[in-house]
Amino acid sequence: MFSTQMSETRSDSSSSALHSSPLDAGWQRQGKLWSNLKELCEVLRIPTVPSVTDEELLFQHVQFKTGQRIHTIGQPFDTLYIVHSGFLKTVLIDEFGNEQVLSFPMKGDLFGVDGIHTRRYASEAVALSNCDLILLPFKKFTALGRSHVELEHAMYSVMSRELVREQAMVSMLGALSAEARVARFLVSLADRFGEMGYSSKLFNLRMTRHEIGSYLGLTLETVSRTLSAFNEIGLITVDQRSIGIKDADALKTLRRLPPSSSRAKQVAAKKARQPAGKVQANTGAWDQLEEAN
Repeated sequence: MFSTQMSETRSDSSSSALHSSPLDAGWQRQGKLWSNLKELCEVLRIPTVPSVTDEELLFQHVQFKTGQRIHTIGQPFDTLYIVHSGFLKTVLIDEFGNEQVLSFPMKGDLFGVDGIHTRRYASEAVALSNCDLILLPFKKFTALGRSHVELEHAMYSVMSRELVREQAMVSMLGALSAEARVARFLVSLADRFGEMGYSSKLFNLRMTRHEIGSYLGLTLETVSRTLSAFNEIGLITVDQRSIGIKDADALKTLRRLPPSSSRAKQVAAKKARQPAGKVQANTGAWDQLEEAN
């Protein structure tokens, strides 16, 4: 369903996307439209710059609806984006239209950095939910860096933070089994929700199983089977797109799932301890999500 919406969005706006500005692409709503430098630093989780007054610098907010593109591959680069709220994905798209998910930016993340080198964005950013983004024009960023070295260093630390996260993902893809990749992804997602002040034990997946698979180098079917297995043996609970983390320590250290025969025994023991209605609801939750997608 999401891929269909994406195709419609891409076809409707393909002629103008390369020349549109964030203000053209976004939609304005009532609410916060500007942030000062102190607020910007708080969102990025970096030290504030005391030598700059709040009124001296303001940064504009732009809102995007679910499915809208923030920037496209090859679009001229002029702006960095900071996520104030919402969830996004960045993707590469090959000549056949196939997507490779690179990241899932969320609150406090900086993206658009891949446009600095060639002055054109190397990836496409798409909103997975309604998003509120803070615009950081690159010219303003470089000017701030010349006059406030401590801010420049802090911003570089943010870029480095994103790079370290990407390197960790590459390392994980090469070293871990499919089950371990999904487990670490869930743990990482839970940790990030915790950092944002939300529950790290119960949260909604904003991305589809297909997008998770693309990010982890797995097929949709493998992601579905693995999540179902985690649910069966009690590591997580699944209710549509809601994920409950039941055993974070086990997810952090999991290398492979136990053999199917051992899992069957665990499931049978679990069923014996639960009411029939509850068992049926738990084991069927992910199947309902498959049908919904």
